Amino acid sequence: MGSLDPVSSWDVPHAAAAVIGADGAIVDTFGDVQRPFRLASLTKMFTGWAAMIAVEEGVVALDDQAGQPGSTLRHLLAHAGGYGFNGTTPLLPPERRRIYSNVGIELAADAVAAAAEMPFGDYLAGGVLEPLGMVGAELHGSPAHGLVVSVAELAAFAAELLAPRLLSPAGAASAVEAHYPALAGIVPGVGRFDPCPWGLGIEVRGEKSPHWTGRTNSPATFGHFGGAGTMMWADPIAGRALIALTDRRFDSWPEAVREWSQLSDRVIAAV
Repeated sequence: MGSLDPVSSWDVPHAAAAVIGADGAIVDTFGDVQRPFRLASLTKMFTGWAAMIAVEEGVVALDDQAGQPGSTLRHLLAHAGGYGFNGTTPLLPPERRRIYSNVGIELAADAVAAAAEMPFGDYLAGGVLEPLGMVGAELHGSPAHGLVVSVAELAAFAAELLAPRLLSPAGAASAVEAHYPALAGIVPGVGRFDPCPWGLGIEVRGEKSPHWTGRTNSPATFGHFGGAGTMMWADPIAGRALIALTDRRFDSWPEAVREWSQLSDRVIAAV
């Protein structure tokens, strides 16, 4: 049996999945990998990656002011800017708690766009999507949750996460390391963690338990899941990345975290 066979039993209208190896090659697939899916919050990983490209190009700096007084681009990308899930009125001063925030990511994208003097969607396309050959990917609205893309094209970004070409080794490491690592917070739909490590638009697994990735994923695993029933992680220790996209909303799929975790364990076991 293939490592992705359990996806066939998921209670979702449509699903597609892929495993990517350390060399960037697709190791296994399930379903129609050419079908576009709304990524939802997986989009945040792309925004973080594009922001780091802007940093390395000298367009912005992570410690540039962005958002409320005392907040920086780094705070916003790491969900430490003090903003709630939605709404532009801050809930707290920066760096008090890890508050998962769509608006924080949107403000970060606005800061990059203003500094680059172009719409963020254009910067994302020119900096990330086009160089990776993701010609079918489309950003519909928010840079926090608006990308629509197929598994086949998303696999190119998974390969980039495992073996970066668009960022320097230091820049890529910064994107996936914990910023403000002592902050506690909530992973929506999963639980509260203290600490709750997060990179720049990318969640860092660390010692979180239970978690939506597998029990056997390494603490170095990083990735994201989305409210559209989507998930993606990269584990640099295992040398694998996993993509699983569906079109069933996370809040109507109570088994999602359990099924994602079990699938992740199966993928790690097959390494």
